[in-house]
Amino acid sequence: MVLKASFQMAFLAIEIILTFYSNVLEDSLMVKFLLFVITAVLIAMGVTKLANNLLPVDKDFVSTEDEDNV
Repeated sequence: MVLKASFQMAFLAIEIILTFYSNVLEDSLMVKFLLFVITAVLIAMGVTKLANNLLPVDKDFVSTEDEDNV
């Protein structure tokens, strides 16, 4: 429940930030595009890192180090 609420708050904050970018930088499409790309990359990296920390380790995965020791 807390995790779901934190995701909703994060996406709400992202939407507010993107709205701010849109209102402040109405004239320059290139600057808006670059800020959108940078923001999208940062969000994707954050979500990936958060998912890696929260989700359990895949039990079917066998690393190359484990294969060498067998």
